[in-house]
Amino acid sequence: MAVDVSFVTSGHDVADARLHRLVAAARRHGLTVEVLGLGDPADAPEAEVVHAAPRGSFARRAALAWSYAVRARGRVLLALDPDSLLACLAVGRARGRKVVADVHEDYPALLRDRPWARGWRGRVARGLAESATSAARRADLVVVADEHVPPKVHPRRLVVTNLPDLQMLPEPAAPDATPRALYVGDVRGSRGLWTMLDALRGAPGWHLDIVGPVAASDEAEVERRLDEGDLRSRVTLWGRRPPQEAWRRACGAWCGLVLLDRTPAFVDALPSKLHEYLGSGLAVIATDLPRQAALVRASGAGVVVPSEGAADAVADQLRAWQVEGSDLPARRAAARAWREGVLS
Repeated sequence: MAVDVSFVTSGHDVADARLHRLVAAARRHGLTVEVLGLGDPADAPEAEVVHAAPRGSFARRAALAWSYAVRARGRVLLALDPDSLLACLAVGRARGRKVVADVHEDYPALLRDRPWARGWRGRVARGLAESATSAARRADLVVVADEHVPPKVHPRRLVVTNLPDLQMLPEPAAPDATPRALYVGDVRGSRGLWTMLDALRGAPGWHLDIVGPVAASDEAEVERRLDEGDLRSRVTLWGRRPPQEAWRRACGAWCGLVLLDRTPAFVDALPSKLHEYLGSGLAVIATDLPRQAALVRASGAGVVVPSEGAADAVADQLRAWQVEGSDLPARRAAARAWREGVLS
């Protein structure tokens, strides 16, 4: 069965939110779609064809990229990661297919945030990231998630930001009686995992939902910290979920957390979860990184805390929002206003 577009990734789960948004946009324009990725096919976006493989080793990922590129039947191949882009360019050019590079992160900068990217693995990964950036310049179209994402020069470079699809978000709802914070996304130390858990220890009335896969390198430490005090009874790890299921946890939540560390990968970032929190009508607590802090302040929907010592500041804010007469209702109203003004 031939299709219009094959979305190819050997590194992303089919539950990935950006993949869901891109596929939904293609289908709304009448295109037929094939998805080739990782994970459970049941978590994939709606498509004519879905292929999903288990996540494997570094070598398996590279082999899968080539296997998927050969297998893809789309008139256009859209690659979502460096491995797949290199394979799709080679196969696509040989078969006369158009190739689109979706570059949603600054890969060389991101690798500095990955503990595994050391030694030979780091050298291979950096070489692959640099090769993919060069390869993207040869794609027929480059789609980037933000202005700062390379390659910055291409005759057909399209910025497709991570603004949420309202069909994947719940309607803003009244907060539950029990204070509850929400985090949705990749779960690792540099993305605020330790800050969130430390803050919960300082805000004993609060619960926390964490939706997303915990980095393998952090799993043991997460389990150790959850066994301290009563955290295990107040923190729920939901694991990876497709977007609509993930964002159901926003119903009744009081606020969303965006507590990125100040790393090379994140200093210029504007995380998609920030838009999604606002789009779900949640107040927000964010660390003081330039772009995310500017959005929080401009919307009036949350507070910005210092990147250093963030856990104590977050705990103080959570406790303040429990007090009758706090500004939490106003912050949540501002989030709803942002939703109406920007997404509707």
